[in-house]
Amino acid sequence: MFKGSIVAIVTPFHKGQLDEKKLKDLIEFQISNGTNGIVPCGTTGESPTLTHEEHNRVIELTIETVAKRIPVIAGTGSNSTAEAIKLTKHAADAGADAALVVTPYYNKPTQKGLYLHFKAVADSVAIPIILYNIEGRTARNIETETVAQLAQDCKNIIGVKEASGSLEQVKAVRKACGDQFCILSGDDALTLAMMDLGGSGVISVAANIVPGDIVRMIKAYEAGDKQKAQEINEKLKPLVASLFIETNPIPVKQAMEFLGLCSHEMRLPLCVMEDNNITKLKAALEQYGLLTPAKG
Repeated sequence: MFKGSIVAIVTPFHKGQLDEKKLKDLIEFQISNGTNGIVPCGTTGESPTLTHEEHNRVIELTIETVAKRIPVIAGTGSNSTAEAIKLTKHAADAGADAALVVTPYYNKPTQKGLYLHFKAVADSVAIPIILYNIEGRTARNIETETVAQLAQDCKNIIGVKEASGSLEQVKAVRKACGDQFCILSGDDALTLAMMDLGGSGVISVAANIVPGDIVRMIKAYEAGDKQKAQEINEKLKPLVASLFIETNPIPVKQAMEFLGLCSHEMRLPLCVMEDNNITKLKAALEQYGLLTPAKG
């Protein structure tokens, strides 16, 4: 079971190229703060604008740097089944502990098409597969019946990253798939609510900048100290909200530059934040205690 605080790590760039040294530094920062797993090449990792060579390199470098200290769940999804299979096979051969496979986007497959897509990917490898359900980016929801059928027919489809925003769907998936099926929150704001429904943790954007706090929140919850977990969650709420005032990962990369973690550099069509949103982001970082308010 994959659980706890799993970071959807950013892909750092320098002058348009993958910044390998900075990626290694970010991985060490995560591990030193107790993070329970790393997802390279997810949405936050800007996978849509990585070349196949870069995508494979990010996964290889993450696996090499992590060196089995914590699980690596490689993002390997695509709207092309053949491409998703190729990326997933590479991740498996490179030593990834699991693959995170997003719903095919743009081409809007039917539920039968989704079933056949995910089954083909799962059948191509032996490593665990986690479905990634995020209708807001893909225009398709993986319906509960489809998830349950995949879990039944493909023994290595072991969980779902649920970013539909629907707690009712989380309840339904838990009931349909049983207690051993792994449900991970794909939304920092809903982590505790999902854990109340049987979720095992979060694939987190906020963990890029406050990994220790996400870890402490989940540990407190797992230890039965729901009050402490809720206190941490309440403190996190304004910060989390600020990380989504523009499309992820634009705000989190800007925050990371403010905090000296990496450059805010992104690839078009993602671009620098609007000035008024930068002001809001800075205010949230200051309120949280991550930045010292400017004098004057």
